[in-house]
Formats: sequence, structure tokens, C-alpha cells
Amino acid sequence: MTKRVGLYARVSHASGDCERQIIELREVAENHGWNIVDEYVDTGISGAKKSRPELDRMLKDALSRKFDVVATLELSRLGRSVSNMCEIVDLLKSKNIHLFIKNQNVDTQTIVGEFFFNIINSVAQYERDLIRERVVSGLENWKRKNPDKKLGRPSNLTPEVEGKILEMRSRNMGINKIAKVCGVGSQTIYNIINKENPAPASHNA
Repeated sequence: MTKRVGLYARVSHASGDCERQIIELREVAENHGWNIVDEYVDTGISGAKKSRPELDRMLKDALSRKFDVVATLELSRLGRSVSNMCEIVDLLKSKNIHLFIKNQNVDTQTIVGEFFFNIINSVAQYERDLIRERVVSGLENWKRKNPDKKLGRPSNLTPEVEGKILEMRSRNMGINKIAKVCGVGSQTIYNIINKENPAPASHNA
């Protein structure tokens, strides 16, 4: 049975050209006797971006098993990070779709390819644990050095600002205008107004 393949290519710069990548991937498909069902090409899209239109379209097609294999030239073309790449591979595996990466000679249909991705998954988990550990350590260190301070964004909401908000609102000035003048969010203004003029409590008959 001839396998169906989806080709994925990406270049970071708008002036870049994915044609070379696509030509190489077409040759791969021909050499393996695969039937190309679609080509997904992201041009001028950074690998750091979470959303990439053609990658998103490919993953959507993967959910309906439009193809049996995804072929790309390099790992860096596919995922924006090790953890993101593992998420993509896990999604493909959940649909029994294999990944072929030409330049690294990786094929998840083989034992060696599967072993390679197990290593990558371990590295991704190590990175997540390391980042989490550093964040927790940094917060604990900050708390020790600043026992009287609270974490969070500093607020410019002083009693004077509250008074100004109420005074401007009494002149029927718009919420957006007040927010801009006083440098606070619209929700903060609503909270101050409601605190000053609480709604009457409803009583059941």
C-alpha cells in the first residue's frame, strides 16, 4: 500500500524561498514511493512563533489522518523549541503518523528514530524541570530579601488618583478618557465607582 505524505517547509524571512526545501522533499517522497497529498509551506514565519498558518493547517489535517507520514528537512523547521517539537511529534504519533527528517536521517518508523525522540523528550522534560526549579528558587530568594513587599505589578492607584477618578466621573466623563488620564485600567475605575456607590442589595419577598 502506497503511503501518503505531507511535506512541511519553512523559511524565517519573507524574502526567503522554500522551493529548494520542497524540491528535496519531493525527491525524498519519490525515492520512498510515497504519494504527496499536500505541501505545507510557511514563508517569512519565525520558528519562535507559536502560531504558524501552514503548520497549524498540517496539524489539523493530521487529526483527520490525511497522510501517513510528515516529511521535513530539519528538526528546526518543525518546532520552535524542544518541548514544542515533542508536542508535535506526540500528536502525530497519537494518530499513527510517522515523521521523517531528511538532514538528520531520522525516521520514527525505525527503532533508532524512536530512540532518538525518546532522548529528545527526556531533554525537554529536563529543561522544563530546570526552568521551574530556577523560578521557584528565584521567588524564594526574592521573598527572603523583601519580607515586607508583595509580589506583583506596582500600582499607581493612590487615594489622590481615586479622588480624581470620582471627580471626573461626576462630570460624566467617559471611562476610557478617565483611564487614559489617570493611567489605570477601565476595570479598576468600575471597581472604584462601585465601591463608592454600591448597588442596593436585593431582598426576596
